[in-house]
Amino acid sequence: MVTPEHSNPKGAEQRLRKLGIKLPAPPELFGTYAEAVQTGNLLFLTGMLPTEGRVAKFVGRVGTELDVEAARKAARLAALNVLAVARKHLGSLDKVTRIVRLGVSVATSGDVRDQPKVADGASELLQSVFGEDKDPCRLVYGVASLPLGTPVELEVIFEVSN
Repeated sequence: MVTPEHSNPKGAEQRLRKLGIKLPAPPELFGTYAEAVQTGNLLFLTGMLPTEGRVAKFVGRVGTELDVEAARKAARLAALNVLAVARKHLGSLDKVTRIVRLGVSVATSGDVRDQPKVADGASELLQSVFGEDKDPCRLVYGVASLPLGTPVELEVIFEVSN
């Protein structure tokens, strides 16, 4: 018999396991900066790209080289990197009490207006790991280019417990 506590995992780490998500190694730095800074109960993460190691896995702008679905996958990979860095800094994602803000920059060309759909690739992953009650406020905007030629960059602020 499945008990309610096993059918709806409470913690982020338990949800990751239930979803079958194995986090990648945290991305390598591309310059001189801190990947995460905690002040009080807020954890600020540096801009996260859809990379593995030091390699961009998605390159191009939405509307030219990439379609919305490819950019959503890039946003999801960037969100996995967010989780990997947060876990490295905190020791456990269960210390996240809220996602305060999710900023999503989307590299576009022409008259592309689907930036929110691209951002949902990250939002949906974060929601599945932390739950709807921890959904952040979100800012999504289009830009001409991003580091390494990637289509998305995420900015995340978490509220955390000690």
